[in-house]
Amino acid sequence: MYTVNIAILTPFIVALFIPFLYKRLSAIHTGWFVLAVPVALFAILASYIPAIANGETFYSSIPWLPSLGINFTAYLDGLGLIFALLITGVGSLVILYSIYYLSKERESLHHFYIYLLMFMGAMLGVVFSDNLLVLYVFWELTSISSFLLIAYWHHRRQSRYGAQKSMLITVMGGIGMLAGFLMLSSFAGTFSVREIIGGMGDYASHALFVPAMLLILLGAFTKSAQFPFHIWLPDAMEAPTPVSAYLHSATMVKAGIYLVARFTPVFGGEAVWFWVVSIVGIVTLFWGSFTAIRQTDLKALLAYSTISQLGLIMTLLGLGSAALHFDVIDNQSFYYSLAIFAALFHLVNHSTFKGALFMVVGIVDHETGTRDIRKLGGLMAVMPVTFTVAVIGSFSMAGLPPFNGFLSKEMFFTAVLRIIELPFFSVETWGLLFPIIAWLASVLTFVYCLILIFKTFFGEHQPEKLEKSAHEAPFGMLVSPVILASLVVAFFFFPNVLGEFLLKPAYGAVMPAFIEAGVFDYQIKAWHGINTELLMTLGIVGLGFVLYRSLPRWVGVYSLFPAKLSLDRLYNGALISVERRSNEITNRYMTGNMYHYLLYIFLVILGLVYTVALTTGALSFDVSNDAPISIYEGILAAVMAITAISILFAKSRMTGILLNGVLGYLVALFFVFFRAPDLALTQLVIETVTAALFLLCFYFLPDWDKQKHKTKPKLLNGLIAVATGAMVTVLALSVNSNRLFDSISAFYENAYELAGAKNIVNAILGDFRAFDTMLEVVVLLIAGLGVYVLIKLKASKGGRDLEGK
Repeated sequence: MYTVNIAILTPFIVALFIPFLYKRLSAIHTGWFVLAVPVALFAILASYIPAIANGETFYSSIPWLPSLGINFTAYLDGLGLIFALLITGVGSLVILYSIYYLSKERESLHHFYIYLLMFMGAMLGVVFSDNLLVLYVFWELTSISSFLLIAYWHHRRQSRYGAQKSMLITVMGGIGMLAGFLMLSSFAGTFSVREIIGGMGDYASHALFVPAMLLILLGAFTKSAQFPFHIWLPDAMEAPTPVSAYLHSATMVKAGIYLVARFTPVFGGEAVWFWVVSIVGIVTLFWGSFTAIRQTDLKALLAYSTISQLGLIMTLLGLGSAALHFDVIDNQSFYYSLAIFAALFHLVNHSTFKGALFMVVGIVDHETGTRDIRKLGGLMAVMPVTFTVAVIGSFSMAGLPPFNGFLSKEMFFTAVLRIIELPFFSVETWGLLFPIIAWLASVLTFVYCLILIFKTFFGEHQPEKLEKSAHEAPFGMLVSPVILASLVVAFFFFPNVLGEFLLKPAYGAVMPAFIEAGVFDYQIKAWHGINTELLMTLGIVGLGFVLYRSLPRWVGVYSLFPAKLSLDRLYNGALISVERRSNEITNRYMTGNMYHYLLYIFLVILGLVYTVALTTGALSFDVSNDAPISIYEGILAAVMAITAISILFAKSRMTGILLNGVLGYLVALFFVFFRAPDLALTQLVIETVTAALFLLCFYFLPDWDKQKHKTKPKLLNGLIAVATGAMVTVLALSVNSNRLFDSISAFYENAYELAGAKNIVNAILGDFRAFDTMLEVVVLLIAGLGVYVLIKLKASKGGRDLEGK
């Protein structure tokens, strides 16, 4: 079953053909060719829904580095499927939307769609990979491709800044996550995620268990824009709106959510996991909703609302992990695990209403020329379809019926209310803060949803402040947001269809014990009677309206926060400081003087080798088994020594090169004495070619004017030379007397079968070493291509001002 592996690779393969399609079929918008990819993948993946709903899973593996336990292993279960359907489903709608949003006359479409397909393939790789290291590779590919997408309009300074910021923060978290993966695999003994989950409960006592957990959470928090790493998301809004709709509503920012959900069975039983995930999530929820209100740019408002909603989902995942604290599977523990189910439900809901809202904002920007709510207003009559979609999306995000956000928000309230019943919670302790903060954040969410609707579509129309004459978007641009808005309503009226076929299998992947024990019996209901959750919702609406109407009176509270203490300012200051310090340090040792560079190299080598040799006891000498030294060998060694010393006193370059050549030929003679004619022949050829090339090169250079060093450098040079020579001599004498490691000769036992070489030296030089040379050539090729591209790019830009000024 390699279907899933092929699904991951398909976007990358298609991306290779995009430049040809873009050039050969320039009359057709490139997006139409790309659209076929996510549509086909969505249809293929959707065909697995019945089997996954019946509890089946699918697994396939393609060997990559089997000796290291690294294989291209794909695993399809309920959790991976729900994310994959979002990636391909929302991806299809975003590409359809982009066809009408991006002009094929003005935009570099082939670049855009190559980056988008790369990102899509990388995200599928993240959610399907069963191997930790392969997952990490795809994880970082999402960072790279999102960097390219955010910087798509690279002539804008803010786009480049936003792309750099997102990359620095998410890659920093990714490196931490890699360290966590390595720790996890070291004590689990495998790179397979399935096998690690299968051994859950066996690792908790290991010393690296908590550090690995925290490092993996670091990767998840940075990717999913959790506090305090959320600052990259608003700046990433400089990307084109289709990118924002795709990366920041349905996919990239959900990667961290996926990671936390996937590793909940491994770490969820620990209190550290519960507290860290829950607290970070609830703080992010509140801070995102609080900050969204002060925004005047619609995309910035949606960016902070996304941060807030991601915090909500993260909180639910943290609260749901409390069920793993119980040793028995019963109704009480199942009671708490429903927070996981609610998290998955809100994950889907958020993708629908936030995707629709991003597209709405893109339409407003596209058709009016601005996203500034201070210039907007009165668009309801001008853009009725866009207004309708905006109302559905906003009210769903606010948690009002009859939209899907209401259902998952009610489940969220249920989770935060139930959590205070845990044995380590009580009303008198910090547990009560969860429902309070959750309710306040929901009130603020309701307020910024009203701002989005009323400031944009109601009030007085201000055509004089708009860059374009406002009108409704073309039909094609409306199709995708209308479909998403329809899903928002459909999921409200038929939530259990979604719950039975997608949410329950995904819940089973996170909480397998509850499904296996047969205690899962839950139906999503729109009406639970008049209970605490409903009263909280009514309170949100009432207080939310009051706060919205009195906004001018209290909005000044934001000015109380000192601008100097903002996280953005801290990030910028740290970046400038690191850059300045790096320049200072670099300028101290990168002097441009070859003498200094050689000095560093020799000192480092000497320091490392002597330290290791002295601390490990590697130096010991036993010459009893060494072969006797013949008189010819002694004479040859003496001649070599005289030749080497003579180089120091050479008066010209030619003399130095010739003496160096003589030294090389004498080495070849040594190989002859030691019965290695092939090696001697190789040495002779190399020495001849090298000497000839040196002579040709230096013939055209001016006469050698030897540098006159002061006494101190001369003394230092002499010490380094003696120490290096002594190091080589001592190591050569001791290498046969002491062995710290097992011989690597076993690695070459099958050299003849693999390389066809009867001499191991030839095999190393001609075959194994050749791979290294080939890769070095590839590096040079890539560097050359980079230089060529930069030259071409500069030539094509001509005198264009990249800052757009």
